[in-house]
Amino acid sequence: MKKQLLTLIVALVACATVASAQGRRGLRINEVMVTNDSSVVDDYGRHVAWIELFNSTFAPLEISSVYLTNDKNQPKLYPVPLGDVNTEIPPRQHVVFWADGEPNKGTFHTSFVLTPGQDNWIGIYDANGTTLIDEVLIPANLAPNTTYARTIDGEGIWEVRDGGDKYITPSSNNVIVDTNSKVDMFAQQDKDGFAMTIMAMCIVFTALLVLCLCFLAISRIGARVLRSNKIKSAGMTPRELTREEHPEHDSGEEIAAITMALHEHLNAHDAENTILTINKVKRAYSPWSSKIYSLRELPHR
Repeated sequence: MKKQLLTLIVALVACATVASAQGRRGLRINEVMVTNDSSVVDDYGRHVAWIELFNSTFAPLEISSVYLTNDKNQPKLYPVPLGDVNTEIPPRQHVVFWADGEPNKGTFHTSFVLTPGQDNWIGIYDANGTTLIDEVLIPANLAPNTTYARTIDGEGIWEVRDGGDKYITPSSNNVIVDTNSKVDMFAQQDKDGFAMTIMAMCIVFTALLVLCLCFLAISRIGARVLRSNKIKSAGMTPRELTREEHPEHDSGEEIAAITMALHEHLNAHDAENTILTINKVKRAYSPWSSKIYSLRELPHR
């Protein structure tokens, strides 16, 4: 029994390890800035180079066991520390590492720096230090305050972004949708809003028509059930009666006549008493709240 339990635990640990490794393969280098003179600042208010990573999976991704490096000969150059809750990247989200060479400043400050004016290779290695998860080669001619980024988060080709038409997006999506094509098209085709007004009115009146049909159908069903109950109370079946013989709704005159007949027969009218009785109601008297003991009373002489 103990051997079976131990085997099960080992199998579960192995499955968890494999699943974690498979998940970390969805980690991607998404955007890099080598020379930062006037762009974003780190948590100390400084302009330093930065590396954005992206979780391309649809599940949270723990990256505290991976390595960041800019040297192929030293794959374990910067191990992402354990114990920081911020190292778990939510699904399809980003995290930024500051390449300032000062890991003592926090989890997201690497032990290496990026050198302007030359090619910079950046790689991510798995926990074993040998499996390369992702890599990118930053060109040497990258101007200051520009980034080298993917066209689409986690995939696509790499391009240079200068902050103009192509936004610089640390900790954000590389594709920023600031317009709605359908809304723009509708605004071009219907500048005065007549089509939208007609469409809205058609939707409202259609809903009212459907509601009326529902009420009509419910009333028809209720009338049919009522006629069926009348036929059954007479000891007959609907098949025994022709369509002309089927009872209809009782009219208002019939209902009034039946009510008056019952009233006269049962003499169920109200008998009113002509004697008026007045009862005196005693109320609880509390001396402490009486006005005769209040301070507003004039003093006696």
